[in-house]
Amino acid sequence: MAIRTVANQYVGINAHLHSYFQSQGGWDSFHANHLTYLTAALKTKLLPMGYTAEVQQSLQIRRFSEPAGKPESDITIYDADPVRSRQQMKRIRTRELPISEVMSIDPELSQYGAVAIYEFAPGQSDRGEPVAWIELLSPSNKPGGQDSPYYQDKRLKLLQSGIVFVELNYLHHSPTTFDRLARYVGAAKERASETSAHPYLIAVVDPRPTLAEGTVVPYPFDVDDPIPTVDIPLNAGDVLTFDFEAPYQKTYTEMLYGLEFVDYSQQPLNFDLYSRADQVRIIHRVYTVLKAASEGVDLEANAPLPLANMRPDDPVGRIGGRGLFHR
Repeated sequence: MAIRTVANQYVGINAHLHSYFQSQGGWDSFHANHLTYLTAALKTKLLPMGYTAEVQQSLQIRRFSEPAGKPESDITIYDADPVRSRQQMKRIRTRELPISEVMSIDPELSQYGAVAIYEFAPGQSDRGEPVAWIELLSPSNKPGGQDSPYYQDKRLKLLQSGIVFVELNYLHHSPTTFDRLARYVGAAKERASETSAHPYLIAVVDPRPTLAEGTVVPYPFDVDDPIPTVDIPLNAGDVLTFDFEAPYQKTYTEMLYGLEFVDYSQQPLNFDLYSRADQVRIIHRVYTVLKAASEGVDLEANAPLPLANMRPDDPVGRIGGRGLFHR
């Protein structure tokens, strides 16, 4: 019998749902819906600080007809105070890495022009000067995707413009866009050098005062981990501390993804594309849900459930007479 719930039974990213989107399609719809909830949550935090955020209309990367074309972000953070942007910047000084240690910068692309920065004009529709850009990666933007070269180009232009860049990678099937970080691979291809890699990553890139002096703060996380709370540097020492977990869970529940696409009685699609450690986490989470369902626990009211102690001889841990997720 299928086990479906409105509430997300995972902490953080729902592994079943994201495996479905990457295997069967449908990410574009989630992408659009999540940006709406994410922008609303950002505005709640930003407006009291004198900033705001806007979501763009397009779901995917813009293809540039000319090298000087102005790229657009998924979400742009604006500063309503043009004076503040000229005040001295202060570093966060937490887990920062030089940009060169995390990503390659192609010197052949350094000729590209900067993105225009606009001053705030009261009473006009212009939101002012962009401070930060947030991108929720789609499969086509990641290495191997058809839009990957355009995405890399756009990211470089933004960094050259001195705009803080926040990248959300909730897709584990393809490699990270930061080519100097460990590559996440499935259990079948896992090597000792890659066991420290993670399926998901939020990265905050601050190219100020210059690209050569800029830093990256990576926030990696695993299956059944909460999506991190992240520090996003703004202007004049302002820092937005933002919890990305809350808008994700709101998107998941209010769009009823769990009822449409997630069945906890089955393993996620392409289960072998998870690392061994994440496979164990998924099995443990599913075992917990199956056990609670067999005991009549209200799954909606108690999600996500505290992990149960796994017992190999427990009949709930067997599907079709075989061990849970037997391969």
